[in-house]
Amino acid sequence: MDRRTTPFSGRVAHVSMEEQVSAPLTEGEAAQVVVPVADLRAAPGGARDRQLLMGDAVTVIDRDRGHAFLRAEKDGYCGWVEETALGQGPEPTHWVAAPSTHLYEEPSVQARELMSVSLGSRLAVSGSWGAWASTPFGYVPVAHLRLIGQWAADPVHVAESLLGTPYLWGGNSRFGIDCSGLVQVALRAAGRDCPGDSDMQMAVGRALGSDEPLLRGDLLFWKGHVALVVNPDVLIHANGHTMSVSYEGIRDAVSRISAGGGGLVQARQRP
Repeated sequence: MDRRTTPFSGRVAHVSMEEQVSAPLTEGEAAQVVVPVADLRAAPGGARDRQLLMGDAVTVIDRDRGHAFLRAEKDGYCGWVEETALGQGPEPTHWVAAPSTHLYEEPSVQARELMSVSLGSRLAVSGSWGAWASTPFGYVPVAHLRLIGQWAADPVHVAESLLGTPYLWGGNSRFGIDCSGLVQVALRAAGRDCPGDSDMQMAVGRALGSDEPLLRGDLLFWKGHVALVVNPDVLIHANGHTMSVSYEGIRDAVSRISAGGGGLVQARQRP
């Protein structure tokens, strides 16, 4: 079983695992992320696997040393987060469609900002005051929001809005992102389901034949790396070469990655 998608903490398992493990079972507790970004870890206080964003729905399965073991509802990814990152709240109604935005103390550009949240975060809007929307965490510009269900038309355009974002291993936000995080954020903003890591994403969509031309939005995979095709000559990816989200010529990327020991392209997918 892949630990990343197995809802079993090593002590307690979700009821869906009844036939697969011998351990106490639980239906879990519904919660949501109530901080801008929460690291999802392999163990309490351990290494980051991925990140969850404000408003992400989760099922809490176990608790230990100030951490909660959970399953993220958006992609089934399992791991530990700090308990202080979780809470209860109204069902989100909107998602952040801007690269990032601030939540303010009052509906005014001169007001004190309370926190910053990233593209893809989800917020419950309870009302609006002109150009401002009210949420449990503060006021946010209406222009930075879209209703859940009103998705972006082009995932590549979403990825391009994050150009220059610093590279962060396991990152999923405007504040730091990696290759698979960029792909997941872009596809989910376009209303498409997408797993969290590049090896999982390799199974998304349809494999392209070697003679099929690349189109905008196709995915290119190397071992441990993924990029989005912008056009037949250019890709966009979060990468350790520039330590940012950047464009790169496809031929240049193939040559550079191969010369650096990363091997050749393993798969071409159309999600």
